[in-house]
Amino acid sequence: MALIEAGAQAPDFTLDSHLDTTVSLSDFKGSKNVLFVSYPLDFTPT
Repeated sequence: MALIEAGAQAPDFTLDSHLDTTVSLSDFKGSKNVLFVSYPLDFTPT
């Protein structure tokens, strides 16, 4: 998988939310800023 360069448009993706719905990046199209934070293995049983 190639890295995304700074300033490049992010590819659309869909994830499950904590509210039992799905959220897509495209849902925020037209918003000024979107911050996506991922914590791999956070809150995951080991």
